[in-house]
Amino acid sequence: MLLKKNIPFQYVFGKIKYEIIAITIYALLIAIFYNRYHFVRITIPLAIPAVLGTVISLLLGFRSNQAYDRWWEARHIWGAIVNDSRTLARQIMSFTHNGYKSREVTAFQQRIIRRQIGWAFSLGRHLRNEPPLQELHKYIDHKELQQVSQVENIPSALLDQMGIDLRLALEQGWINSYQQVELDRTVSRLCDAMGKCERIKNTVFPSTYSLYIHLSLMLFIGLLPFGVIEYFGFVEIPLVVAISACFLLIEKIGRTELWWFRCHIGSCKELAIFGAGFRQKSSEPFFCI
Repeated sequence: MLLKKNIPFQYVFGKIKYEIIAITIYALLIAIFYNRYHFVRITIPLAIPAVLGTVISLLLGFRSNQAYDRWWEARHIWGAIVNDSRTLARQIMSFTHNGYKSREVTAFQQRIIRRQIGWAFSLGRHLRNEPPLQELHKYIDHKELQQVSQVENIPSALLDQMGIDLRLALEQGWINSYQQVELDRTVSRLCDAMGKCERIKNTVFPSTYSLYIHLSLMLFIGLLPFGVIEYFGFVEIPLVVAISACFLLIEKIGRTELWWFRCHIGSCKELAIFGAGFRQKSSEPFFCI
């Protein structure tokens, strides 16, 4: 997993900068009306926003826990994809090792591993709703690219091509039946992991739940200045902004973790980390991982 010890301040508040500006103006107007024009009847008991804030905290905590569980499951699945991809490369190199280094076997080894690189990149783009064929021409030949482009699910089509090549290797005697079974199990695990990724991508967290939380949060922020203005005066402006920023950031974190494959702070880079590691060795005759 890609970790950053120091998260930029600009990145954190860049996510809620427009909300913070609007809340600052809103709190400033209320402070001016209360202190300058003496609209003292606009105050409300502090218990009202306090109770509402407590309820919102529980709701945000529940969604954050669910979002983290979803994020952690996706991270485990992609880690399994990376491990199985390395296993596939190792099996291909060891099972089809030829002491005479025939060109057919070498071409077969490179074709399988390069296709697996392309599959990793293609799956990453597929999960992020990006064109899965982009840059795929770097890893498979033109004929195969035309074949897989006719299928809606490009990563699945690439795994089908993997199965065809394994059958060819068995027929040519490059691998025996036991080795073919082991290779097919590895490819099946990759297919299973791809299905799990698609399940996470296509399972939508209830939008009404997020909407109700957001509306309740806006109501809480709207009532908060009226509850604290009587006690803090103009100091209520930074106080309201600080409290609102905490709630908004927690809400943003929950939304971001719900979509592990679409976030912009490192998970998207994780989707290509396996392919990038292989690509550095793409010029070598054998892809020793």
